[in-house]
Amino acid sequence: MRRNLKAVTGVVCALALSGVVFSCRSSDVDTTNLAPRDAHAGQKASKAPPSQADTALAPAAGTTSPDAPAPVAALEKPAPAPSAVPPPSGNSARLRSAMGNMFGAAHGQGGLGVKGSGSGGGGVAILGGKSSGIAGIGTMGRGSGRLAGSSRGPDSDATSNQEGYRDHGVNPFVATEKDRLSTFAADVDTASYTLARRKLKEGTLPPREAVRVEEMLNYFRYTYPAPAPDEDPFAVHLDAAPSPFTPGRHLLRVGVQGKRLSVSERKPAHLTFLVDVSGSMQSPDRLPLAKRALRMLVDQLRDGDTVALVTYASAVRRVLPPTGMEHKARIHAALEDLTAGGSTAMGSGIQLAYQEAMKTLDGESVSRVVILSDGDANVGSTSHEEILKTIRGHVKEGITVTTVGFGMGNYQDTMMEQLADQGNGNHHYVDSLMAARRIFVEQLGGTLEVIAKDVKLQVEFDPKQVSRYRLVGYENRDIADEDFRNDRVDAGELGSGHSVTALYELELMPGAGEGLATVRVRAKRPRGESASERAFPFPASALSPTFKQAPSDLRFATAVMGAAELLRRSPHAEKWSLDQVREIARSATPSGNEEREEFLALLGEAHHLLRDVAAR
Repeated sequence: MRRNLKAVTGVVCALALSGVVFSCRSSDVDTTNLAPRDAHAGQKASKAPPSQADTALAPAAGTTSPDAPAPVAALEKPAPAPSAVPPPSGNSARLRSAMGNMFGAAHGQGGLGVKGSGSGGGGVAILGGKSSGIAGIGTMGRGSGRLAGSSRGPDSDATSNQEGYRDHGVNPFVATEKDRLSTFAADVDTASYTLARRKLKEGTLPPREAVRVEEMLNYFRYTYPAPAPDEDPFAVHLDAAPSPFTPGRHLLRVGVQGKRLSVSERKPAHLTFLVDVSGSMQSPDRLPLAKRALRMLVDQLRDGDTVALVTYASAVRRVLPPTGMEHKARIHAALEDLTAGGSTAMGSGIQLAYQEAMKTLDGESVSRVVILSDGDANVGSTSHEEILKTIRGHVKEGITVTTVGFGMGNYQDTMMEQLADQGNGNHHYVDSLMAARRIFVEQLGGTLEVIAKDVKLQVEFDPKQVSRYRLVGYENRDIADEDFRNDRVDAGELGSGHSVTALYELELMPGAGEGLATVRVRAKRPRGESASERAFPFPASALSPTFKQAPSDLRFATAVMGAAELLRRSPHAEKWSLDQVREIARSATPSGNEEREEFLALLGEAHHLLRDVAAR
């Protein structure tokens, strides 16, 4: 069961099988694991230092949730209730489901998670599917509160909505006189965009917690000039313009462009594929799609590269030791033979994958574990923190991580995102072969090779020119200002050809322009221990007099940011219009730009969904 059931006492549930509805009220909720998010930007939290992992391979009995509860920002409105799961057919199915949810299924996970702040509150939970679980929602004091759990048995409903997301809140405006510094880690993940794309194409809004503005922005390609060959591995570009959304405000764009390495410059890559072959991966959009994605990746590798293959379900299995490209047919055959079934011993699988990766670790090549999964873990060392400890313990040895998520219904976004974050890698979500091709073919260099690690950005605003500001997104990439020059604090990684985009909303003083902000970037070389730092002042020429005169890339990034703010129902976007976002995106989309044209189509899908939410 999730966490421990002692956390909630005094729960009274009335089961009406004819209506399959649970009505629950809790009078005593243990908030030991609830830490309030600080709404003041001057008080920021840095990441915990890495710790060594437990290396035991044997799965342990029992089930624990991989993600801890997280608080909700005070500025946010309560989330809309999740859609009801279709009711099961027949009293027998309902009884099996009720028993599975109340007492635990053979190899499922269940229980209660709590999000929100304040006290009191109750909710109504809907029971559905063959053993789909209980999910409830209620307002708990200030912000929103959620109660959610799952209990998946062998005959569980694969369509039940038991997905796991973490709400990191929404950044507030900050008065420059009180705090002129904004510090965050670089982020090149793109999972949030492809996940939102799938939801919208299926006719539903993505969960607010799944919408991370920075990942939406960084999915798209912008025309940032590359650094000169003799310069640092990245270049920084700044521009700004009046906001099209709020009169009296401006938008500042900070862009970082990484150097693109040629094929001949790429180091040999030793990859360990860790593939989830548990029963939850059976559907065509999971293991079958993952196998095709990996075949694409293998076909892009060259002589000197190796692939090892590890799988995990009820147990873990070493399918292939490190195998060179001269045996490519053997690798393809091993991938083709993978089938799904059983529980999910993710923790043990990660440990075995690292054992294989260590065999080829030499300090002169790329060593990376590629995890393909829906993120669920219900056997063995399944605690979120235990699995992350394993990841942190191997980062120092030079082994990085890429996570690739698949599937819907039980997708654990929080687990997959944090595995990549703690593993000095990147996080993607694959909803189609097109997405797989983008990651493993078009952007292979950035996926495989890090050109700069622990990349931190610090933007210093001039209080004489900027009255207040807010960073849009990057809530879970926040770094304490005093840790900017602390090289022991982990940050983001930049791959070959990767770019990073961040947008700020500003309120400017009259006459603002030259030097209104200075951007400092601090980073280490891929195997370095000490960081170097460069500063980039804002030039007056980078401030456009009107939004229409701004560069098209800035205008398109503004549209992406606006859509993300509306999709996550940001309190800062209450008066913004999706029609306006669509018009901005359309004007900044050149003919033939397929990824931007796709975005325009998705805005059309989102339009009526957001309208329906507003009507309710």
